[in-house]
Amino acid sequence: MIIRKDVLIKAANFCAYQERTQAEVREKLQKLGVEGDEADEIIVYLIEENYLNEGRFAKIFAGSKFRVKHWGRQKILYELKARKLSEHSIREGLAEIDDEDYIETLNTLIEKKKRELRTEKQPAVLKQKVARYAMSKGFESDLIWTILNKSEK
Repeated sequence: MIIRKDVLIKAANFCAYQERTQAEVREKLQKLGVEGDEADEIIVYLIEENYLNEGRFAKIFAGSKFRVKHWGRQKILYELKARKLSEHSIREGLAEIDDEDYIETLNTLIEKKKRELRTEKQPAVLKQKVARYAMSKGFESDLIWTILNKSEK
């Protein structure tokens, strides 16, 4: 089968602009009217030429969502799964997050939220609100409660 050069160039440019997943490329190809074997061949070409690398995508995605948006591992994991990445790529992405930075970021988020809620008089209610906030950011509940209980002492 011969791959149409114009579609191949568009797909390569699509991947060169920013990191993409295979699912995103397949969706783009579908919009360009390319499906089936031809789409598969284009994706194989993009992988071989290193335009498309899901491990690289996962690393960049996880690292940036953690550093910029302060997302926890749970939320990042959910988003990577939603993008149909392999378990291997997901593990690669999550490995980008340093454990010390992770705990430090969670501590910072907790302290910031406590300052925002300083008018809350009941300590138990304050802890619940802070924990709920940290969980909504994707941090693990056991880690959140460990930090909250430590800071109480």
